[in-house]
Amino acid sequence: MEVHQQNAYVPWRTLTIANQTLPLGIYSAFAPQVLDSYNDVGLRYLAYDNFTFSNFFQFDVHHFNRGHINLTFHGIDTVAEIRLNHQLLGRTENMFVRYSYEVSSLLQAENFLEVEIQSPVVAALARANALKEANKSVPPECPNERYHGECHMNMLRKMQASFSWDWGPAAPSAGIWKKVELEIYEVAVIREVDVDVSRVNSSHWNMHIRCFLDAGGGQDFNGRLVLYAVELLDRPVVVDRYAMKNISHLAPVIEFDQAVPIGKVVTWWPNGYGEQKLYPLHFTLKTWLGPDGPEVRSKTKSHKSLRVGFRTLELVEDPASDGVGNTFLFRVNGVEMFMKGSNYIPSHILPEMQTNEQIAHLLRSAKEAHMNMLRVWGGGVYESDYFYQLADSLGLLIWQDMMFACAMYPVDAEFLSSVREEVRQNAMRLSHHPSVAIFVTNNENEAALVQNWYGTLFERDRFEREYRELYLANVIHELKLVSHSSRPQPLVSSPSNGKASELDNYISSNPQDNQNGDVHFYDYTKDGWDPGNFPRPRFVSEFGFQSFPGAYAWQRSKDDDDDLLGLITHRQHHPLGNVPVIALVERHLPLPLPEDDNYAEALIYFSQIAQAMATKVETELYRSLRDTPHRTMGALYWQLNDVWVAPSWSSIDFYGNWKLLHYWARDFLAPISIVALYEKSTDSLNISLICDQLEVDARKLNVVANVHLWSQLLPRQSTSWDVTLRPNGVQYDKVIAISDLLQGEFTRTNAFLELQLRRGQDVISRTHFFPSSIAGAVGIEDPGLEFEIASRTCLNTTNVVRNSVSISIQVRRPAVFVYLELLKPYRYTLSENGFMQTTPMHVVYLTFDAPSCTRLLRKSDLRVLTVNDFMR
Repeated sequence: MEVHQQNAYVPWRTLTIANQTLPLGIYSAFAPQVLDSYNDVGLRYLAYDNFTFSNFFQFDVHHFNRGHINLTFHGIDTVAEIRLNHQLLGRTENMFVRYSYEVSSLLQAENFLEVEIQSPVVAALARANALKEANKSVPPECPNERYHGECHMNMLRKMQASFSWDWGPAAPSAGIWKKVELEIYEVAVIREVDVDVSRVNSSHWNMHIRCFLDAGGGQDFNGRLVLYAVELLDRPVVVDRYAMKNISHLAPVIEFDQAVPIGKVVTWWPNGYGEQKLYPLHFTLKTWLGPDGPEVRSKTKSHKSLRVGFRTLELVEDPASDGVGNTFLFRVNGVEMFMKGSNYIPSHILPEMQTNEQIAHLLRSAKEAHMNMLRVWGGGVYESDYFYQLADSLGLLIWQDMMFACAMYPVDAEFLSSVREEVRQNAMRLSHHPSVAIFVTNNENEAALVQNWYGTLFERDRFEREYRELYLANVIHELKLVSHSSRPQPLVSSPSNGKASELDNYISSNPQDNQNGDVHFYDYTKDGWDPGNFPRPRFVSEFGFQSFPGAYAWQRSKDDDDDLLGLITHRQHHPLGNVPVIALVERHLPLPLPEDDNYAEALIYFSQIAQAMATKVETELYRSLRDTPHRTMGALYWQLNDVWVAPSWSSIDFYGNWKLLHYWARDFLAPISIVALYEKSTDSLNISLICDQLEVDARKLNVVANVHLWSQLLPRQSTSWDVTLRPNGVQYDKVIAISDLLQGEFTRTNAFLELQLRRGQDVISRTHFFPSSIAGAVGIEDPGLEFEIASRTCLNTTNVVRNSVSISIQVRRPAVFVYLELLKPYRYTLSENGFMQTTPMHVVYLTFDAPSCTRLLRKSDLRVLTVNDFMR
């Protein structure tokens, strides 16, 4: 594959790269360093150019001289013309659509393929100008100037975030981001298979199966389908009703039901609730023309394999017990479950650069943090088959947005036709996965319209009409073609009022109603460590706080002469800049002055503490409300991952290393957790014991409340009491006045609280409460921290060497939020991070993958920080 660059404005300037392989885009070909330094702006010129991808290939025209040959492009980004042997095959305009062309009459022994891709920025501008000439606007035109972005993202059906977002750069990609293949067949091939699994009675499950076919000719045809399900059925299932009955070439589908004895099935469960048993299904299809059956020498046989899980899933929106609005909760296999998780953005801003290895790390990290749901956000891409297959096997339910976000969109006939094909193809591809819990047509577009984010008030009637035309008449219509009895009907927007939106024809006056549906909540003006500042909604599908990646991540991303704070400011796309981060830090932590040498180091470290604590408090509040009249039943924080090194809401940085938030999430999302939330009005702690387990041993359980002095190791005073746990629920244990715990020598400024949930002497869960700001605490001094690398082991795996290191940490006084960072370009995890060390000795385990056994890891390869280091 060769790539030729042709400047859209200076057509005589060209660049060529030869010997490239797919997938490939302009940045991955010409500028893989686009995410370093200030290159997001410095290399932007590439996005203003047109490019031609070309390839010479040979083909045995004599051997393949029967039937049909399709040249199929599974993903072109985005506006392109395709030529084979100088003959125009067609034009593409949607990166989410598969394009297929019948080329049997054009193929030769030697072939020349060209894909000419237009600049996405120029293409978007041209479409916006065409609308403007028709006296129409489709806002927003351009992003906030802090984004350093490009305009008119909503004119194109491509990854919306590629034109920039508040957490990501503008890298308007252009390329062939998925595979290209020749498909050779005589009559028809299986394109997708949808399996709708349902429980029909006490003895059987049912699989309602639809095989969607692609047929190349203009004739109806016949066929025979065979299903192999060796773990479920004693013999193959032969569907031969179409051997004599024609299959329409206009809508070729083979549809049938297959019962499965319940004794053959192990139920599929979300992470934390049971096994993720998946059953392989294999389909073979033989097709032919005419009633006489296939010719003996016919070689056309199409195959498709997939795995299915047997589960039921409902979205329960019943009248709420508080008498206002409806519940909004997911019931899986008859069990009401609190959905805990995060929001997933693309694993790379360049779609062709996403890898299975990246995806696996992110999804396994979500599982390790006890998540059971991820929301695939609507400004990215429909993820790869591998993503959903892995989600199936890990038990991660997927809230699937369709790819519309934070904008109004055109509704001309050509645009809507493209959208329908996009939704149809992707819904058919994804629908069989047990992990896919619900489809939602857009992200925040109802709220944007109603709340006038983009100046739509001046033509409100038109925009409401176009909103309903796009999402109700087109997107929802196509999604209903693959509706399942075991999956809720699609939601129109997130946030929305869910079922209650029907009363408003899906444009509600307040789509963020806490009494209905789901909400997105952000408020940077208040203290994120105070639970009293958060709402009491039914389900929170977005919330969060920003932090900065670790200092070593910045070092890897910047040039040697880049000023660190300058680069942070450049990459801070939030309209309010760094103000919300700094304000939250300064409420609680001893941030040095900007002119101090250690300011940048402290700001990065403290931002992660502030984010982790705020997200912990907000998540714990929502989890604690599940059995109250508020009936909060979901908390998905924004966001799981990053697309570059920048200020963002993520819990995992661009290199795959966990921020403090992800380490803490592993604790505050644990199946059994103790929660202590401060109630300002009564100056007390509300103690709740949360249990997601369906069965739990409640014997020998107790809570220990330890009072610590900032100046001394080990608890100075302890109180304990017996407790119990409520399976799949919350045990509201007690309310304790702060004055009952802090008496005598213990004051709000010289002491802090640790609460442990124990079984006997074993600690199951712990949490801390800090009665004053840590910056204003009395007694925090140099902890005298020393650490040693105590042991090293190496384990050879298929591709890398797994290095395991134990680090012993010694202190003489309490060390506040001990933070460890590996200063090597490896992805690593720690057994814990950002912890309170109140004992003289503590051991932390470090694991990282490297090309070889790193036996010479030095202490200088680790950065260890404590808040104590910055106390004034």
